[in-house]
Amino acid sequence: MGPTIISIAEMPVGQTGRIVEIQGGFGMTGKLDALGIRKGEAITKVSSQWMRGPVLVRHGNTDVAIGYGMARHIAVEMLGHGDQT
Repeated sequence: MGPTIISIAEMPVGQTGRIVEIQGGFGMTGKLDALGIRKGEAITKVSSQWMRGPVLVRHGNTDVAIGYGMARHIAVEMLGHGDQT
């Protein structure tokens, strides 16, 4: 059985994942890159809003809010709770 890959929007709060793919154009990938959200990086979902509002993720010691639509286009491989190895 291979690794579980889902979007950040689908991740449970508190779950950590490693980014495996960003499905978006140059503008979106550029914005995420400026925030430090890149392929291969580990991120933890801190919170999400009801009714598809912003998603708060933690990358290192930084919390970043991204839109729900953007979060749907970032695929992550599930890791453990808080496991950033």
